[in-house]
Amino acid sequence: MSPQENLRALGLTLPPAPRPVGSYLPAVRTGNLIFVSGQLPLQEGRLRWVGKVPSDVDLSAATQAAGTAVLNAVAILAEAAGGLERIARIVRLGVFVNSAPGFTDQPKVANGASDLLAAIFGEFGTHARAAVGAAELPLNAPVEIELVAEVRP
Repeated sequence: MSPQENLRALGLTLPPAPRPVGSYLPAVRTGNLIFVSGQLPLQEGRLRWVGKVPSDVDLSAATQAAGTAVLNAVAILAEAAGGLERIARIVRLGVFVNSAPGFTDQPKVANGASDLLAAIFGEFGTHARAAVGAAELPLNAPVEIELVAEVRP
């Protein structure tokens, strides 16, 4: 199935691509790669979850937040690529987790984004990844996602 069909089967639609809130571009294309700037788990322009994982946001909610953030990143990616069907593969995913002291399950939070990318793009959604803890994130978001994708010429 196509990525669009997979989204429908998951009961999901891409949100409108978020616009930057600072001095940066949402995505930059160089050659056949698109680099998507860090995305937060925004829904309708507002953070759905706020705080540190797991003291303010439990692991399950943080995993959902990672999925929401990656949907925002995919929306930007699709816009920059000229359509979802132009995305050849997800190359790399970076996941930053607003971590409470002692929290070491950042990879479990990142799985919320990784698993969704695989569900949307199939084998071409599997990727290299970094999942790291952060002392603070913008707007006190629990997670921030960045990604790199290859696009068809």
